[in-house]
Formats: sequence, C-alpha cells, structure tokens
Amino acid sequence: MTTAAEPVQASEFDRGTAVRAREGRASVYDAELDGGWRIGGGINGGLLLALVGNALRAELGRDGGHADPLSVSAYYLSAGRPGPAEIRTETVRRGRSVSTGGASLLQTAEDGSPVERLRVLASYGDLSAAEGDVRTSAVPPEMPPPDQCISTEHAPPDFLTQADLLRRLDLRLDPACVGWALGEPSGIGRIQGWLRLADGREPDPLMLLLAVDALPPVTFDLGLMGWTPTLELTAHVRARPVPGWLRVVHSTRNLAGGFLEEDAEVWDESGRLVAQSRQLAAVPRTG
Repeated sequence: MTTAAEPVQASEFDRGTAVRAREGRASVYDAELDGGWRIGGGINGGLLLALVGNALRAELGRDGGHADPLSVSAYYLSAGRPGPAEIRTETVRRGRSVSTGGASLLQTAEDGSPVERLRVLASYGDLSAAEGDVRTSAVPPEMPPPDQCISTEHAPPDFLTQADLLRRLDLRLDPACVGWALGEPSGIGRIQGWLRLADGREPDPLMLLLAVDALPPVTFDLGLMGWTPTLELTAHVRARPVPGWLRVVHSTRNLAGGFLEEDAEVWDESGRLVAQSRQLAAVPRTG
C-alpha cells in the first residue's frame, strides 16, 4: 500500500521573502513582513534586501530574462515593521547580459499614509557566466570548524531579546571574535563566523543578500552595544554558492562623525568568494 508523500514545507526564509504579483497592477508585488526576522528597531536589513531582491527577480527574470542579482544597492529610509508591505518595481533597462531595475518597499502608517522603507537600484544577470576564469588574491578567513565555534544562543540576554532573527539562523561565531559578549571587546572591529539557515535550506544567490547583513554589528567588537541602523548597503553577488555552511566576515576600519562603514565577505564551502558588501551605518547611541 502506498501513501501520499508528505508536502514539502517551505523554508522560513522562502516564506519571509515571498512576493505575490498584484492583480491588475503591473510590476507591483505584495508581501508580508514577518516579525520573526526582527532585530533591534525593525526587520533585519538583509531580509528586506532579499525580499525586494525576490520581487526584482520576478520582474527582471520574466520571459527568460535575468534572474540573478549581481549588484544591489539599497537606501534604508525607515524601519520595516511586521505586517503587509507593497513592492513597486521598475525595469530601467533590459540588456543582453545585464538588466537594471529599481524598486521601493512601502508600508502603511497608522494614519493610512504610505511610508517608504527601502529604495533599491539593482543589476541582474546570469550567474552561470561566473563559472569561468577566476583570478583573485582574496583568501577565506581562518577560523575553527563550526562545532568549535560559539553559538549565538550564548550572546548577552539583552541582545537576544532584540534579535528574533537569530532563531531563524544557525550562526557559529569565531571564539576569537566574541570578547564583546563577555564585556571584553577587542577594539579591532571584526566579527566572523559560520552561517546557515536553521531549517536546513541551502544557500542560493537570494540568501546571500541576507548573509551580508546577518552577523552581529562590528560595533559590538568596538565596545558599542545597541542597534546600528543601516543607511545604505551595496551587495555584490559573485557566484552561486555550493550547498553547506557559509563563512562570513564583517569588519570596519573607520568610525568617525557618528557613522562607520561595515564590509562583509561571504565564502562558500568550496572556498569561493560568493558575495561582498559595504554598508554605511549609524553608530549606536549611548546613554
């Protein structure tokens, strides 16, 4: 006797980045911001980037077009809140190898007025072209294997209460970079670790847009605890990742005038550099 196969459960990431084309409105998509991706004062910026990236994939990838993000630049205008959202996309240019699109993520305020959360300009193409010649001096970061690293469940309790996001991730931080959790930040401005989704979903180009903003902010390693809001983030997706863990490094070299840059590199299990990003963020307020 045969039995019906169990339905495949969608990943929490896939549900969190799902978009639906709005009937009767070309290039407009509806979405739901899930509070389970909250960190600090709003929904994680990497999740918002992946959500808008998914809408642009649907828009630019139609009719055999370009479905892979290559470069995505986002300006964060206000904090995303749990609840319905609208994504308005625009095709700026369709080329032979690269297409360019824009998008805005909006929500409705309590008074019924639209509030823009995020504005994006992005280039999409086909990452299969990235499987050719690779010439790089970049090397993966050295760190202990995942089972010898520190799970984020050991982070300070005050941080965990503001980071629902961490329940969706399996994040193992390099022990050399977690002195801040013990009140002993190194002052170097570097945090690195292993990353995968907690439900086992394998990484893909869209998930890399989350990965570049998934680690605790490097301000923690500078002794500055608190929410570090992103003003602008540009991510470059360099290749499709192979299945398995991602190695992620966040670092900064310059904090001045209340702002800092945060650079990220993401490496896959094969040792390939699959994504890079730089963001400008505001220094956490103290007192």
